Amino acid sequence: MELCRKYGTSPFRLAMLHGGPGAAGEMAPVARELSATYGVLEPLQSAYSIEGQVGELGRVLGRHSFLPVTLLGFSWGAWLGLIFAAAYPAAVRKLILVGSPPFEADYAAGILETRLSRMNGEERAEVRSLFEVLEDPSSTGKQEAFGRLGELFERTDAFDPLPIPPGTIDADVALFRSVWEEARALRTSGEILKIAAYLKCPVVAIHGDADPHPPAGVGTPLPRVVRDFRFILIQQCGHRPWIERQASEKFYAVLREELPPDASLRDVSTDRPQAGP
Repeated sequence: MELCRKYGTSPFRLAMLHGGPGAAGEMAPVARELSATYGVLEPLQSAYSIEGQVGELGRVLGRHSFLPVTLLGFSWGAWLGLIFAAAYPAAVRKLILVGSPPFEADYAAGILETRLSRMNGEERAEVRSLFEVLEDPSSTGKQEAFGRLGELFERTDAFDPLPIPPGTIDADVALFRSVWEEARALRTSGEILKIAAYLKCPVVAIHGDADPHPPAGVGTPLPRVVRDFRFILIQQCGHRPWIERQASEKFYAVLREELPPDASLRDVSTDRPQAGP
């Protein structure tokens, strides 16, 4: 798989990380929207471990970007960006978290319940059967079940979505299960917040008020450990702000305000500091 897509022209000082884990390509609409003004990288994660994805990201940024970059991470990508920025502070100028998963297990407990409450009885039954397929080691059709589950959750995670073109995300169920098992353990142990305490760059979290991932799960824990942190709540907005009929304009306005003013201006030295492994 191609590990980096480029939008706009050099210098590339803005990089966007997709969620999932394993939802390669989902940041393309945002990257395209901003590419008239900014050079944007869309790194794609293919490694089956957090360490592997951090290494991939470091190599992509070291090869293609002008460091330090502004790093925007969506959903799982928010955590990946945070872990990378904590490990390689010289490589990241600013970190923007969009629709981040909650940072403490108590806040995560109600996500599935919220999603199910937004479904009818037939959809809830289908979700249970899809989970059975995914959890049964002997079952076939896991990739198809994962894709269908994603379709159902796209509906529950949105407030008032615009039409989404089919086939825009290349989801990988094996990658998701492998990486998210590690990520969930980081949250359960409290390690993800310990990692966040090492951040040196400014951090901004943008979150929809209707996101099943509770806003308090981001806005409450992070200020305790991150020195330079701001939380922006967008009204009438679900998990993916850029697809929201009522909120996408506000989202892009906030995003442009948060991007460093020189992210689209003068070129810099080609002597790039090493981003990572």
